[in-house]
Amino acid sequence: MALKTTTTASFFSIRSLFLSLSILCSLSVFFFFFTSSTPSLHLQNLQSPSSSIKVFVADLPRSLNYGLLEQYWSIDSDSRLGSEVDNEIRKTLLHKGSQKFPPYPESPLIKQYSAEYWILGDLMTPPELRNGSFAKRVFDAEEADVILVPFFATLSAEMQLGLNKGAFRKKVGNEDYERQKMAVDSVKQTEAWKHSGGRDHVFVLTDPVAMWHVKAEIAPAILLVVDFGGWYKLDAKAANDSLPDMIQHTQVSLLKDVIVPYTHLLPKLQLSENQKRPTLIYFKGAKHRHRGGLVREKLWDLLVNEPGVVMEEGFPNATGKEQSIKGMRTSEFCLHPAGDTPTSCRLFDAIQSLCIPVIVSDNIELPFEGMTDYSEFSVFVAVSDALQPNWLVSHLRGYSTAQKDRLRRNMAQVQPIFNYDSGHQGGIGPIPHDGAVNSIWKKVHQKLPIIKEAIIREKRKPPGVSVPRRCHCT
Repeated sequence: MALKTTTTASFFSIRSLFLSLSILCSLSVFFFFFTSSTPSLHLQNLQSPSSSIKVFVADLPRSLNYGLLEQYWSIDSDSRLGSEVDNEIRKTLLHKGSQKFPPYPESPLIKQYSAEYWILGDLMTPPELRNGSFAKRVFDAEEADVILVPFFATLSAEMQLGLNKGAFRKKVGNEDYERQKMAVDSVKQTEAWKHSGGRDHVFVLTDPVAMWHVKAEIAPAILLVVDFGGWYKLDAKAANDSLPDMIQHTQVSLLKDVIVPYTHLLPKLQLSENQKRPTLIYFKGAKHRHRGGLVREKLWDLLVNEPGVVMEEGFPNATGKEQSIKGMRTSEFCLHPAGDTPTSCRLFDAIQSLCIPVIVSDNIELPFEGMTDYSEFSVFVAVSDALQPNWLVSHLRGYSTAQKDRLRRNMAQVQPIFNYDSGHQGGIGPIPHDGAVNSIWKKVHQKLPIIKEAIIREKRKPPGVSVPRRCHCT
């Protein structure tokens, strides 16, 4: 009997132990998956982008934006190369009378810098048509994340260059300088500027010479630029004479500023429309450039007589545009050497033409990096390699058909991100959700934490204390 009781007790003890171990194992598995999955979900929530950025449009006279366009179209004519198309548009506009939102110039000299027009046009669009816009317009500066200064700085500069280029570097007799001062003086008087020191104000400066005379005054602001080339000369003054290649970025920096794309001048080629490309390398542009663009002249001399390479001097006026369309669409690779500045509109024309960009520009900064990976659809070549005889042609001939097809497929996927044009008259209407305007505001949104930190740091400084501006970035 005792034996039976002991055996029974042992049986239940073993059974209880087994049940306990099973429960413990189940709980362990449960906690393992719970704790291992929770952080990733939490991280994903932390990293998920906001659905909008709140933008206040500063109150500037109409004469600094749409009124400036009216002034442009009232000019009898522009004799500069590429302006023939605008001279024809002027004849049509004379019969239409005044427009609230005039068109932006089609002259390639100016159109390539038209970001200012499309960015403001999106914000001027009625709210019910802006469901796809990342920028949410607010009408109280205190509610805003950033404040857009709606000055068509590029148009202003180009009008001055067209009407009186000799006065451009001067202040006396320079209408562009007067407009620059009007824009800056207007915003600097506001409480919003005084509160932030201008750090949360956004200026669109796609032309490297835009707002040339007031760059030091707007340096703390968020600058939308096509590259930093136009600022290097100013920044170089702060460089140590013994280190000529060390640029002290006291005015421009990837920490606060946003690189934006040029407006492409050539139409988009769909991947399904792509055809045989018999030319290996294509380039069209000016052979002679200054500063960093000297590499272009050297490359030209190396490549001009190479089989399968087409090097053409020219400008994208009506005739040149058709030549560029044909050249880029029938070539495997499109050469993109530095010019007067590290980048140019040519890169974005190549992307729209599905011509694989070959970027030979060591100091280049590119739009939307971090959102898109250029190495997935472009070829980057060091200047030192490209200038070796026969090196570049041999390198590009080494790409297989499969490699080139992959680069071109990837390029087709990113074409929309470089497109500004909404397709609506006056730039007023819904914008593409995956287009350039939304992408620009998303990049500005990424800068907000460091900008807000800079504003707070500035506020806690004791009176009379000067802290050097620090915007160094690699």
